[in-house]
Amino acid sequence: MAAMTRSEFDDIRAFLADDTTDAGDVLAVARTLVDDLEHSHLREAVLRTHYLRLLTAARATMAAELLEASDPLAFLRHELSARGQLPEDGETAQRILSDARAAAELLANLENPPPRPPRNLRLRRCVGTGRRLPH
Repeated sequence: MAAMTRSEFDDIRAFLADDTTDAGDVLAVARTLVDDLEHSHLREAVLRTHYLRLLTAARATMAAELLEASDPLAFLRHELSARGQLPEDGETAQRILSDARAAAELLANLENPPPRPPRNLRLRRCVGTGRRLPH
């Protein structure tokens, strides 16, 4: 189930604010929202578990590299393989690297946006209420 859009939330708010809305209809909406909330919590728990497993594998990989283990990537390779996320060929690897670079640049710009140059706006002041249009 997909997350609700802003428009759907607005529709629900309008529905609930309508004085002519039947109490039974409000109850049906409440049940649907509780089901959606439960589904969202389950989805969040799954995502947190995946994140924790990946973070643990990444940290173990870095620790193994620090200790000069024979195969420091084993932890990360295992986790990615279990999720079907290992690159399969050179083309896939190039695409993944390109995506990673683009994502890193996007995140850097979101976290540290470049300063915006000041605008030199000239505000015009309208004087008087009468205007004449040329014919």
